[in-house]
Amino acid sequence: MVEVHGVVAPGFEPVRDAFVANFTTGDGEVGACFTATLKGETIVDIWAGHADAAATQPWQQDSIINVYSTTKTMCALTALLLADRGELDFARPVAHYWPEFAANGKAEVTVAHLMSHSAGLSGFKEPVTGEDLYDWDKICGLLAAQEPYWAPGTAPGYHALTQGYLVGEVVRRIAGVSLGNLFRTEIAEPLGADFHIGLPESEDGRCAELIPPPPGKGIGAVSQSWLTQNMANNPVVNPLETRTRAWRAAEIPAANGHGNARSVALVQTLMANGGEANGKRILSEAGVRRALESQVQGMDLVLAIPVHFGLGYGLPGGMMPFPNPNSVFWGGYGGSLVIADMDARLCMAYVMNRMAPTTTGDLRAASIAAACWQVVLAG
Repeated sequence: MVEVHGVVAPGFEPVRDAFVANFTTGDGEVGACFTATLKGETIVDIWAGHADAAATQPWQQDSIINVYSTTKTMCALTALLLADRGELDFARPVAHYWPEFAANGKAEVTVAHLMSHSAGLSGFKEPVTGEDLYDWDKICGLLAAQEPYWAPGTAPGYHALTQGYLVGEVVRRIAGVSLGNLFRTEIAEPLGADFHIGLPESEDGRCAELIPPPPGKGIGAVSQSWLTQNMANNPVVNPLETRTRAWRAAEIPAANGHGNARSVALVQTLMANGGEANGKRILSEAGVRRALESQVQGMDLVLAIPVHFGLGYGLPGGMMPFPNPNSVFWGGYGGSLVIADMDARLCMAYVMNRMAPTTTGDLRAASIAAACWQVVLAG
């Protein structure tokens, strides 16, 4: 019997049932949480299971975990905030803010290209180690010097690790502080959101453990394009690295955010609720709706699936047919997912520790989101 903790608003019991089903079917959950807000108010906030693979530590209300690329939604929101303030123009060349970036044919690459995974910099041409990821200046220097793999703006190709450095360096050049710091002071702290890009050591005791996919089923295990292999193996993506202090402390705005469903939903409620969450207005409604501006779509050169990218978020279409068109989303390696439906003003977030071999969310999250949408749209 699964013991589910938290709150479920009347009428949303089917959401709880879908959450429980993930623990009792298929491979089964180990630990997970799900939160949804509607018009800025929390309607579901539940958690269950264990924080570790050995099932010795219960998943607690304040457990947090690395959510991999769900972090990208926080990175995108931080850039949208600067744009909303008039400090960042997505149509400008990146080199306007970061002159060194113009090298090797990139003078016309725009910030919008970075936001939409179409800049042609999906991986590193030079050999990169896991430790190099903790050296911000080194990584940004490599990307600034690198020639794009394809003509920027012509096709999507998922920038799994690189996007956070690219957008983050533009943010740093404008704001004078790192993206993690700007996110913390301008978004997370004002909202009271327990989400971190660069986790203080004092919070290590609350961290749940990511449980890697089965051997041979992780990212890059199935031979696809050389771009996929380059993304997955230079450096090798190792989920066990997320348990180290070095990984947690670093700022990798595309991949190493730490939080839970509650904090992910609280921040991304800004996207679903017209720039306001927890009684605080952070962006204008026009500012968040800029994420809906279509930038590129088609078969992703790295993920090998059809995608549709707006400014920093995935848009409905292809493999993600949502009931409401004005929705944005993204997920993380292993299965975490957040969806912001601007039409229903609904935000849904799912975070777990048992990883599936996916980079864009899996059926566990989809089944809960579908149950939540069904209740909202019926009501």
